[in-house]
Amino acid sequence: MPRSRVVVARRARHKKILRRAKGGFQGRSKLYRIAKENLMRGLQYAYRDRRVRRRMMRRLWIQRINAAARLNGMSYSVLIAGLKNAGITLDRKILADLAVQDRNAFGKLVQTAREAEGQ
Repeated sequence: MPRSRVVVARRARHKKILRRAKGGFQGRSKLYRIAKENLMRGLQYAYRDRRVRRRMMRRLWIQRINAAARLNGMSYSVLIAGLKNAGITLDRKILADLAVQDRNAFGKLVQTAREAEGQ
């Protein structure tokens, strides 16, 4: 019985890796071993940075809310506490969008938070 060979399967595996490594510099897109190492590292960074992006967006939203709140004479922490006391459950993404897009509505929210904080 002749021995089996992995030529077709190996070539398919290599092609799959090299296709995904396109756009790399020099050997990172041409040489299988280097391309595979680079691809694995890139996938690890992509996985990690999908979580980092969420962290960074939350930080940005908080900065925008804080800036808009201070324009209305209130700090971020007091605003969030006042909204919580008032029973308003808008998340930071929506609050940041209101702070940038609709300042009048955000001002009304600040006023509501101020009234709830005073009680």
